[in-house]
Amino acid sequence: MIYNWDSTLETGNSIIDTQHKELISKINEITLAHREGKGHDEIAKTMDFISDYTVLHFTAEEKLMNECSYPELSNHKRFHDEFKETMKNLTKRMASETSPDDFITTVIQTLGDWLYNHIKGDDIRMAAFIKTSCDIEKVEKTT
Repeated sequence: MIYNWDSTLETGNSIIDTQHKELISKINEITLAHREGKGHDEIAKTMDFISDYTVLHFTAEEKLMNECSYPELSNHKRFHDEFKETMKNLTKRMASETSPDDFITTVIQTLGDWLYNHIKGDDIRMAAFIKTSCDIEKVEKTT
């Protein structure tokens, strides 16, 4: 499955949106690598990138939420932590998976669906709060 960027995913924060686009692009790279039969190593490398990049992205979002006193920071961070744990578990499972085709499909759907739902719900709400409640200069310096 290919995930497409559209206006329903825009938070209005160009840096966050750029990072989200990068994550979606990497999930799509897993799909393409799988379709092209590039194999386990290529997919594992992309999953490692996603894992590392989400840490960078989540850290930036959490810093922004903290500096803007976002009231849902602890819940939002919990969702981030759960996703990082999911990534860790998927990466571990990939190394020992006996049916890689089915597993890769599960990986793609798990990552893509989680990211879409998180952006459209949690991140859109967070960005709206920040846009209306936080000094824009502070926001730009943070992200």
